[in-house]
Amino acid sequence: MFKRYFPILSWIKEYNRSFFYNDLIAGATLGIMLIPQGMAYAMIAGMPPIYGLYAALVPQFIYALTGTSRQLAVGPVAMDSLLVAAGIGALQLSNIQDYISVVLFLTLIIGGIQLILGFLKMGFFVNFLSKPVISGFTSAAAILIGLGQVRHVLGIEFAQSSKIHTLLENIFGNINQTNIYVLLLGLGAILFILLMNRISKKIPTPLILVILGIVAAVFLGLEAKGVRVVGEIPKGLPMLKVPNIHLSELGSLVPIAITIALFGFMESISIGKTVEEKHAEYELDANQELRALGLSNLLGSLFQSFPVSGSFSRTAVNEQVGAKTGMTLIFSAVIIAGTLLFLTPLFYNLPTAVLGAIIIVSVIGLIDVKYPNDLFKHRKDEFFLLAITFLMTLFIGLIEGIVLGVLLSLLLLVYRISNPHIAVLGRIQGTNYFKNVARFKEEVEVNTNTLIFRFDAQLYFGNKDYFKKELYKQIDLKGVGLRYVILNAEAINYIDSSAAAMLERIVKDLHSKDIQFLIAGAIGPTRDIFYSSGLIDVIGKENLFVQTFEAVDCCSNQKGRSEIQEKISLQSRTKHL
Repeated sequence: MFKRYFPILSWIKEYNRSFFYNDLIAGATLGIMLIPQGMAYAMIAGMPPIYGLYAALVPQFIYALTGTSRQLAVGPVAMDSLLVAAGIGALQLSNIQDYISVVLFLTLIIGGIQLILGFLKMGFFVNFLSKPVISGFTSAAAILIGLGQVRHVLGIEFAQSSKIHTLLENIFGNINQTNIYVLLLGLGAILFILLMNRISKKIPTPLILVILGIVAAVFLGLEAKGVRVVGEIPKGLPMLKVPNIHLSELGSLVPIAITIALFGFMESISIGKTVEEKHAEYELDANQELRALGLSNLLGSLFQSFPVSGSFSRTAVNEQVGAKTGMTLIFSAVIIAGTLLFLTPLFYNLPTAVLGAIIIVSVIGLIDVKYPNDLFKHRKDEFFLLAITFLMTLFIGLIEGIVLGVLLSLLLLVYRISNPHIAVLGRIQGTNYFKNVARFKEEVEVNTNTLIFRFDAQLYFGNKDYFKKELYKQIDLKGVGLRYVILNAEAINYIDSSAAAMLERIVKDLHSKDIQFLIAGAIGPTRDIFYSSGLIDVIGKENLFVQTFEAVDCCSNQKGRSEIQEKISLQSRTKHL
């Protein structure tokens, strides 16, 4: 029971010295990465930089105890931060303290939602976030994040927005205020990161850049030249404090919280599953991951953390460095705790242009061009879904973009299952294989008096009319010589009451026209429905067959079924024969 909710208990017994060494190195690397990244992502969320370090402290420790992935790096991430800024920014709060208070309350709600969904075993919810929607949203959000950080690289001030046209208007409206020293520093920082990444991505480039930025600000007197610095950062660990409850904002916060909760989980589980494939020693549990993230956010909010989830970049580094267990996150949290206790005064002179440069370069990698290009070549419908999500996120808003993208993907799903693939089958010459006559025109034999119709989906109220229309279309094409209709039901795994009533009408109509209706290949659950709905009496037990060729032989040669064929074709849990 305890191992289920605290997976650390399952691997801590096998912990050894080699694990400790690898985890210590990986944890130190993560901690070093998180110092500049955490502060940068706090800025994206509209929070003071210190809150990025708070978000990198308690949540890491909690996930190490409760998470099922042993390499997933949990903490502040760019996408969640941007969603927070977009959602809370729309509330137009009057001062920074109110803003911080609402963000902490939002984090508490997000943690609660994830925790509840985890206990309800609702991890499958993430399946509704399709890859085209996520790709379109992520690329658009990355562009918005990058443009939002332009102010730090140019040294100008402008109103933030989650709409690209407004953001560009604000940037170009204030571009004449650009500070040349900030611009040179920002561009230099971007070039430095790109150059170092080409040399090796294992080098802690952001931390090196932070140190160089602080040194440059001190010795060149950059603050006096209008270069904005982080300023005073509170020293010490965050204290336990229950977030202020903002009941008046609850109605506005819940939709934002649900979006961030599901998106954060999707992000984490997709990263975790990618890493899991390389490690046979453990399995990811989606529902426990929900609970782990929920507990990390919920308890994190009590220690002044904003929303966290799994990080692509830090997880990749964690894996590359050789992390073995969740102890890496504990060691990383120790690094952050040490920084909060002893090193925060050193960050006073850190130019915000450096943090802006770190963010801009990190989000460039989130813009995916290859995947949309592949979809455009091979999957036009999914490319359309991606493009619409991308444009809606850019021009309407982040929350609206992903919600509308999910709705569109569900509409596409409904359309597909309402208009599934159908096929008219014929026998491949000299065999008992029956294939689509449209694909095997030269090889198939087709009897003029027999129609073999295959329907590749479940039958339900949404596609029953489509089924009927297509079936009668093929019946009309056969003409007056038609005597047998065989429904290949191998792909039909469910028939609802509306479709059952429709099938009953079709069978009776065909019988009135002296056309026999047979079914081949019906699987167990479908046969159960034949019995429970009474369809078996309308169709006739003698008209059910295990395979298509048996039904065809019955039509052409009036060949009866063997005992075993009859037993299998009529087997049902509803009625045992």
